[in-house]
Amino acid sequence: MKLLTRTRREESVEMQEKRFGYFPKAFRWHGHRYDVQAVERCWTRAQKTPRLYFRVRCREGMFDLYQDVRANTWHLKSLAI
Repeated sequence: MKLLTRTRREESVEMQEKRFGYFPKAFRWHGHRYDVQAVERCWTRAQKTPRLYFRVRCREGMFDLYQDVRANTWHLKSLAI
């Protein structure tokens, strides 16, 4: 498995499917669809805006995604290189 490194900034992703209405199942980033094979970890952070974080494993590597709960938007925080 590849090591996680930070992206230069947090980037928006399009959440295309969720498992059980909650866990990421498939997302689109930079025009490519990523199918989630497993959710390795999930956690929350109560900042100014509540966020739900998910570390997911896809065929292409590991990704940290989060959902901005108030805006219902999804973002990529880090990825495997």
